[in-house]
Amino acid sequence: MPCERKTMRYGHSEGHTDVCFDDTGKYIVTCGSDGDVRIWESLDDDDPKSINVGEKAYSLALKNGKLVTAASNNTVQIHTFPEGDPDGILTRFTTNATHITYNSSGSRVAAGSSDFMVKVVEMSDSSQQKTLRGHNAPVLSVTFDPKDEFLASASCDGSVAVWKIEEQTQVISWPLLQKSNDVINAKSLCRLAWQPKAAKLLAVPVETTVQLYQRDSWAHVNTLSDDLGTQAINVVAWSPCGKFLAAGSIGGLLTVWDVESKLCVERQTHEKGYTVCGLAWHPSGGQIAYTDTEGCLGVLDGLSSSSSSSSTTAAKSTKAPASYDDLFDDDDDDRPMDEGVSEGARSPAKNPGDEDDDDDLMPATGRARNRSAFLDDENSLDTGSLKLGLDKFVDDDDVGSAIVPPAAAAAPLRPVYDGPMPTPPQKAFQPGSTPAHLMHRFMMWNSVGIVRGYNDDQDNAIDVEFHDTAVHHAMHLTNSLGHTVADLSQEAVLLACPGTDELASKLQCLHFSSWDTNKEWMVDLPKGEDVRALCLGQGWAAAATSALMLRLFSIGGVQRELFSLPGPVVCMAGHGEQLLVVYHRGTGFDGEQALGVQLLQFGHKRRQVIHGEPLPLSRRSHLSWLGFTAEGTPCFIDSEGVVRLLNRSLGNMWTPVCNTRDNCKGKSDHYWVVGVHENPQQLRCIPCKGSRYPPTLPRPAVAILPFKLPLCQTTTEKGQMEEQYWRSVLLHNHYGFLSSSGYEIDEEGQSQAQKEQQELLMKMFALSCKLEREFRCVELAELMTQNVVTLAIRYASRSRRMALAQRLSDLALEKANQLQGEEPQEEEEEEPLQYTRRNTGYGQSSSELGTDRQHSSHRRAQEEEVDEEEGQEEHMDEGEVAERQGLNPFAKGTAASPEKPSPKPVSKEGRVNPFKVSSGLGRPGSAGGQHRVTNVLDSMISSSRKPTALLSSSGSTGKLNKTPVLKPLAPRPKTKTQSTLLHMSAPKAANKKPAEEREPAVGRLKQTEAPPPASPAENVDHMKPKTGFQLWLEENRRILLADNPELEETDVIKEAMGRFRTLSADDRLVRCLTQVCVCASLINTWCYDTLSVREMIYLLD
Repeated sequence: MPCERKTMRYGHSEGHTDVCFDDTGKYIVTCGSDGDVRIWESLDDDDPKSINVGEKAYSLALKNGKLVTAASNNTVQIHTFPEGDPDGILTRFTTNATHITYNSSGSRVAAGSSDFMVKVVEMSDSSQQKTLRGHNAPVLSVTFDPKDEFLASASCDGSVAVWKIEEQTQVISWPLLQKSNDVINAKSLCRLAWQPKAAKLLAVPVETTVQLYQRDSWAHVNTLSDDLGTQAINVVAWSPCGKFLAAGSIGGLLTVWDVESKLCVERQTHEKGYTVCGLAWHPSGGQIAYTDTEGCLGVLDGLSSSSSSSSTTAAKSTKAPASYDDLFDDDDDDRPMDEGVSEGARSPAKNPGDEDDDDDLMPATGRARNRSAFLDDENSLDTGSLKLGLDKFVDDDDVGSAIVPPAAAAAPLRPVYDGPMPTPPQKAFQPGSTPAHLMHRFMMWNSVGIVRGYNDDQDNAIDVEFHDTAVHHAMHLTNSLGHTVADLSQEAVLLACPGTDELASKLQCLHFSSWDTNKEWMVDLPKGEDVRALCLGQGWAAAATSALMLRLFSIGGVQRELFSLPGPVVCMAGHGEQLLVVYHRGTGFDGEQALGVQLLQFGHKRRQVIHGEPLPLSRRSHLSWLGFTAEGTPCFIDSEGVVRLLNRSLGNMWTPVCNTRDNCKGKSDHYWVVGVHENPQQLRCIPCKGSRYPPTLPRPAVAILPFKLPLCQTTTEKGQMEEQYWRSVLLHNHYGFLSSSGYEIDEEGQSQAQKEQQELLMKMFALSCKLEREFRCVELAELMTQNVVTLAIRYASRSRRMALAQRLSDLALEKANQLQGEEPQEEEEEEPLQYTRRNTGYGQSSSELGTDRQHSSHRRAQEEEVDEEEGQEEHMDEGEVAERQGLNPFAKGTAASPEKPSPKPVSKEGRVNPFKVSSGLGRPGSAGGQHRVTNVLDSMISSSRKPTALLSSSGSTGKLNKTPVLKPLAPRPKTKTQSTLLHMSAPKAANKKPAEEREPAVGRLKQTEAPPPASPAENVDHMKPKTGFQLWLEENRRILLADNPELEETDVIKEAMGRFRTLSADDRLVRCLTQVCVCASLINTWCYDTLSVREMIYLLD
């Protein structure tokens, strides 16, 4: 009994549903937990009539134009059919009714309730009621004897009872079911069914089998089972002729048996594996309608075509062959497969001496000649997993010991193939369209406009509507060719129709942006080749055909490239110069689709970006939408609602960015996607309540869903910031792609995105510092830009995390070297000052190095008259200058050496321990030409422990053995020390004075020192980072002036020196380390008063 399983339709919200046919079979009537009763003219009915009967509808029955429903208001209501007008209340219960049914004549209605009672009510007079009491739990189902004498009921107390209606007494009861306390907790609904017409058998679903009981004697006569059925059977229904019995299980398996032969003549599986809770035969016996717990309606069609001969065919197929060779005759190709028959029943008799030849006679798994017969669920005639009563269908003369051993019937049955079953391949579809079988449908909905198709008795037309009417006005097209596929762009409308026996498949294009008068062209495909998918791009059109071909056309109709596809196409999408193709790369198993994807670029350099890699889908899902974002990034959505975006920065991998199911209220609700945008981050879709597709009228409203990466622990502050950062990085990768492709990009938007990313990194850095995760802090700093690493260094130093600050300082040096290597040589020669400032003194020219040495010698001549702290801070500056020169700052004759060594790059072989005191610091005999990578902290710590080394670096050999003299700074005007200190400690406003006001001070310096004529390179010394004392003075100047407003500038410096001297060693170390951080971060003139995260983020602006 091969039949066709049609695609299911969403009819109700999630929950229990029921279904029945009317008397003529013209209508399918369903009810659900949404309280609606829907009347369908067919499964393709796009607008079924709806009747609301209450908050929930549990069951319904229809006969003689009267529709009765069991609603959640504890009543059984009557409505006229098909009008749906209320016609009164038939009966009431103290709780809701669970199941109702008509008798064969339609004169009575039986209803079972959760209050343990069963009522039989006359339709002509509802006051005539009979109440059947005896169950101890809610009633699951009821069914009338076709002769209207008995009534059977099943209950949650585990019993199945038979009642005599007139006497209201229980005839017999069988404890067959598992007990439960309510219908919703029952393992099975146990929908009973009495055989029509003959009325001989009562079918009771028990676990995975159906038990048949004889009327009158109530004896168990037969058991119908299916070895492939592993879930409990939920509902059964007899065919109108009474020869076949259909059953639906919790696992979604639909089985049809020939009751007389006990053979399975049809087996189908629910496309999603949901529980079947409603089952009804068409009055003609040619269809079965079924519903599931997700509110869907499905139909098995074509059951009557071979039902009359199925029993005979099955009987013939079980006749044993006369010899073993007959098993392989070609004459049995038309017979059903017998792979499930036991080996003893199929094999010839064996003599004791033939046991060694068993492997040659029959494989261990049985014969499977026609493998496709049991791999194709929709077209197979599978009788293999059922027990065959051979003794009933084989003539006595044909049964002998040489053919069927007596013990063969008791041999255990086993299926031929136990592995995963192949998945039916997904059919080709057009993204942004609703199914083609709908009379009113969307042929395309994208960011340009909407294409609607109408195919009913009144009209067969296509309407094209543009979101922006400036592109083009709306169009109304007559669909005389029967176009089923469409696409829409800013340039054209592309349509295609399938071929027929007389006409070839056609591709029609309306090029409305053309400047000439002929705006339409059409192409006929070769005979036997149909268009399966099509798309439009910038100046081109593509069509994938049934011949595994992809044909390219120009937008004006010129045929271009032609190439073959590796498999049947599923769908295509185009954007600009990009073409995305998805096809079947093989056969999927266990509910999986094996899809491949290709991404082609049609620019000046035509290339294939993605070479047929597998398309990653969710488990047991299929592709539901394919396209590009508005910015040109490929993306797709599967049937589980997961949105995946192409990550170009990660080797063209697919990253999930959203799950629409997280925003659905019910399991039967879905979102139908119409567009994806990366900036702003939006997923534009249409909410569909209780269905997968929206109706065409009224026009549905578009909703906007946010993106959210499925990272771990997104409820925590750390997880939220991580998700925001990586989402921002992923959704702004398109800037690099567009720039490399020659498109103009929004530089302001790109900089704003980078700023947001750095803000998030700084926030995560501050959070990690609070949690004392210093290693994590360094990992975050590696993702930061150079300027933001500076803020991180200062934050770490202020937080007393010296080890972290030093590692960040080393990281800043690495970033500086990387930046230096990326700068072109021309820029280094033209802008030495700017290059020096950007690279913290590394890689200077020889002229700049000589100038630095001259300034260094002048400073050393004046450093003897300052105290230890001043000398310590100034010595840090000296060490930094030497570091920029690539020389040893403690070598003699640095300033007077006639040689000018060429600059050498910083060694990258390893990092120097900044806190290690070198044993060679006090050796004046060190070779000046030897390169050493020094760190400012080395000189700082060594100078505090060995003052002789500090003094030896000043160039005065006569003071090697003297300790430093600590005395207040003498007010000697016009000295180098004071003028420099005043210049460095002046407020920022002083730096903004006109050049005329600064000229006298510069002149005094020239008169005192009488240097050679100034050059622009000498200003490098003034761009040096400030010492720790100078930074401390700037931070505390206001406090000093507030405490002593009468002090002059020199007195303020004296007071500051005294206070700075009283600071602890840790505080001084913080000041000195701050200088190192500023030097390493290339920021030479900034001074931060506070170090809160908010202000550091503000500095990023």
